[in-house]
Amino acid sequence: MQIKVNGEIMSFTSNITLLQLLESLEINPGSVAVELNGVIIDRDNYGKTGLNEGDVVEIVRFVGGG
Repeated sequence: MQIKVNGEIMSFTSNITLLQLLESLEINPGSVAVELNGVIIDRDNYGKTGLNEGDVVEIVRFVGGG
């Protein structure tokens, strides 16, 4: 299965959830916002939201500063 993550094609041998994707990228789910095919996904649904062939995922990290 291939999906596009922040503009880069990634391949997986089986279907995964958004939470599994974040874990594979070593990203803390609490520090990002995720958009799937143009729709922002509620953080509580990351583990319930499966990814499919051709999906487009955008991951945005929160940055603080002054």
